[in-house]
Amino acid sequence: MRGVELKKGEPVDRALKRLKTMLDGEGILEEMRRRRAFESVARRQLRKNRTAAKRHNIRWRFDSKKLKPESAEA
Repeated sequence: MRGVELKKGEPVDRALKRLKTMLDGEGILEEMRRRRAFESVARRQLRKNRTAAKRHNIRWRFDSKKLKPESAEA
């Protein structure tokens, strides 16, 4: 179980924000939202394909910068 310790003099709102940030970074909030309702196999595959396409585009964007030839020296 995840949790945060309240620091001395820290407002509860700030600690709650730290907790949400930690859970979001680990993907726990996204998984909770996803498990709220039943997801059919077709919907699950569609979601996975979309996220894979996003990852591919981001990866390609950074890799294509490496492939660009540097200015030709004459």
